[in-house]
Amino acid sequence: MSSNPETGHAKNVSNFESLLSFVKGYGASYNPTRDAIRITALDEILANAKKSLTEIDTLFPGYTNAVSARESAFVPLGKLITRVNNAIKATDTTQQVDESVKTLVRKLQGTRATAKISDEDKKQLEAEGKEVNQISASQMGYDNRLENFYKLIMLLQSIPQYNPNEEDLKISTLTALYEDLKTKNTAVVNAYTPLSNARIARNEVMYTELTGLVDVSSDAKVYIKSVFGASSPQYKQVSKLEFKSLAKL
Repeated sequence: MSSNPETGHAKNVSNFESLLSFVKGYGASYNPTRDAIRITALDEILANAKKSLTEIDTLFPGYTNAVSARESAFVPLGKLITRVNNAIKATDTTQQVDESVKTLVRKLQGTRATAKISDEDKKQLEAEGKEVNQISASQMGYDNRLENFYKLIMLLQSIPQYNPNEEDLKISTLTALYEDLKTKNTAVVNAYTPLSNARIARNEVMYTELTGLVDVSSDAKVYIKSVFGASSPQYKQVSKLEFKSLAKL
């Protein structure tokens, strides 16, 4: 099971809350001239940071569930496409039709028509003045697989000989499967958009240069050091609190 990628951000917020608690404990001794590191400003940053993490925590399960549903739905596709290809081979279609189906099947399964050229062979061909333009076989992204699955269904519809008795190989069943896969893929896209926007908002609160949580915490620690001294117990309280820039979506 993969870990939640938001944990590092939560640690920053937790450490910031500890920093703020220490700062409030210093009483009147903590009295910076810079507005950004005054207690009122620190309180606001903490509140906004917590709010941003709560928003992400609320949205994250919906996104991961949508991703899991999509992955599970696509798993049987490879074997199903193999059976479709075999069903075509079992008919009296022409070799050209068979090759057209086979090409789409390869794209859906991420296999190559020919073996990949090794780096050594590629260098040898280039040394002989031959152009090497090997196209990547990777079309395994969900959007690409959906597009190629749709193309395969359209191709099967144009082949009179393709009329299998097996229910799961019938064009109507394949079409229904395509619609289900497309719906699940759209669900991932729709779940990711608000999550991505929430992460952008979090990054603005926590990682904006000069005014974000990370930079402000660093400045507050420097101020504490200047007031109480580098060897003071007050500075030792806050010096070990780490704040890392994790501005990733």
